[in-house]
Parts: sequence; structure tokens; C-alpha cells
Amino acid sequence: MAASPYEGLEPRAYWRTAVATRGPGRLRDLYDPRFRIGRDMRVFTAGSCFAQHVHRALAGAGFAVIDQEPAPASVPAEVSERFFYGSFSARFGNIYTSRQFRQLIEEAAGSHEPAHPVWQRDARYYDALRPNVDPGGYASAEAVLAARKDHLGAVAEALTAADVVVFTLGLTETWEDRASGTVYPTAPGVIADAPEGAEIGFLNLGHDQIVDDLRLVLAHLRALRPDVKLLLTVSPVPLTATATGGHVLVASTASKAILRAAVATLMAEDEGVDYFPSYEIITNPAARGNFFASNLRSPSATGVRIVMEQFLRAQNVELDARGPVDASENAVALDEDGAFDAICEEVLNDPSLRKSGGA
Repeated sequence: MAASPYEGLEPRAYWRTAVATRGPGRLRDLYDPRFRIGRDMRVFTAGSCFAQHVHRALAGAGFAVIDQEPAPASVPAEVSERFFYGSFSARFGNIYTSRQFRQLIEEAAGSHEPAHPVWQRDARYYDALRPNVDPGGYASAEAVLAARKDHLGAVAEALTAADVVVFTLGLTETWEDRASGTVYPTAPGVIADAPEGAEIGFLNLGHDQIVDDLRLVLAHLRALRPDVKLLLTVSPVPLTATATGGHVLVASTASKAILRAAVATLMAEDEGVDYFPSYEIITNPAARGNFFASNLRSPSATGVRIVMEQFLRAQNVELDARGPVDASENAVALDEDGAFDAICEEVLNDPSLRKSGGA
């Protein structure tokens, strides 16, 4: 009788030996990097709220993380964090979707002009593409556009310098201007209001749309640097709320599955793309929910530490006793729920919440 193809495999191939009999923080062989990030390689970070942890851990571990829009020296750390200084490689705020990332890159390159870039509330004006970066808004629409012009210049410089782009995919749900296809990180009415007459509608990106977005992202990046690498991860944070009309748990599961499948498709066709399983580490059953805070959404301090330790060890980084998160001078503080704070507009989709982790 022929042997089963499942006989004689490595321990990591079997659920019992790879997951069930291991402690939640002792999963092995989850990540075998396609490429390693050298200390001399310039790293560009972007993505959803969870990407803030990635940025700080990489910087704290001594990688050459790009920070093209640093905080002025006179601004205290707690203020600069609230204004998205030091959260990503530029002050674009949270980039939740592949479409949002693609359009930012195209805008910085001069090939995309967003519709309705200025929204308003209570006589204050907001950058519709990064509405939470300046929480109090601006005094005029002209001030918004001037600040955005400077910001796009910084984004273009950061992308031109990048050897590796690390992007965390967070959501499939987004909001789109029907006439132009411009997408926004928040729905009208969450932080500011769209101009009168703008038709902004719900869009739930599918697998093929996300893959196409990421292909275009790669094309733009390689036009700048032909050897650039793209490292993707999927945020483990569930949706705060869903606009699909269905149950939030079902919508969240579908969203993460679609994102994960899109990454697998892109990896299968391009050797310059890699994936780090932060989603799988936080949500793995061996953790029994302990890698989430009590709100069952925000990654716990332990969860964030385990994720970043696994990533850094795979990159051959020697970790000190403090771990990768505490190693950063700008590490975000613990909130009352035992989770690491990340500034997230998405949590505002639930009007009952005022402070929590985001997607």
C-alpha cells in the first residue's frame, strides 16, 4: 500500500505538534522570510492602526525606518503621537485599504487627483484623505491644501528612498466618491462632512480588486526603485462596525479572509512580495483569546510583544530583555485595558466608543 503524502512531514505540518501542544507564544516556523531586511536597508511603513506597532518596533530595534515628516523638536512626545508624528514613514495617518494606499502613491506621483479633498465641520476644515492627522482641523480650505502639498512631497521622497515597503492591510470596507472613484479613510459624518452634492457611497473591496491595487502599488514602487521589496501583513484587529447590513463578526471574518487570500495570490505570482503572519499569531487558538484585550479587539501588550519578537527573530535580530516594543523611546502607552494604544479613526464608527484599539 502506498504511503500517505501526509506521512513523515515536519512537525510544523501537523496541528497537534505545531499548535495544540505548544504554548501560544512558542509557535515555531510560522515565518520563513523570502528576503531579510538588512540594517542598511531603508524601510517605509504604512497601513492600518496595527502598523503603528510595526513601525515603532522596527525603529526601536535599530532598523533604518524612514521618518520623512518628524515632529518638531519643541513638540512633546504625547502631543506628537496624537498628530501622527513617528507613527509611519510620513504623516499620512492610518491607511486602511489597498485602494487608499494605491491612490496615495499615485497622488504623490502626480497621476491621481482626489475628488473633494477638503471636508468641513463646525467652521473647521479637514484633509479628507487623512482627517485625524490634525484633530482640530484647519482654519481654511486653503490651509488644508497647502499642508497636503507639503505632505505629498514628503511621501514622494520617502517612497523614492525605500528599499523595503512594509504595508499592513486592515479593511476591505471603505467609502468612495461615486463619480471619481476616490476612496476615503472615514465615512462622511464620522470626523467631518463631505461637501454638499458629493455622492459618497459604501464600497466593500473584493479579492480581485485588492490584488489589482497591490499590483499597481508594486508597479509604482518599482518605477522608483526596481529592486524594492514589498512585505505585507494583515491586521488581526476585527472591525469596529460594519456597513454591510450583516453581523459584524461575519463581516470581519470575511474581510480578513479576503485580505489574506489576496496576499497569497500576489505572493504566488511575485517573488518580491513576502507575508508576515501577524494575523495568525494574534488569533491563533492556542492563545485562547489572551492576545486580545478585554474588548476582544485591541491586541494586548503580550500579543504585540509576541508578534514583534517573532518577526524580529526571523530577521536575525538579537532581542534584549525589554523586548521589541519597550525598546522604542516612542513606544505607545498601555491603556486601561492592558492593550497598547493606537490612534484609530475606525473605532469612531461605533458612537458608544471613545478609546480603543483600531483595525
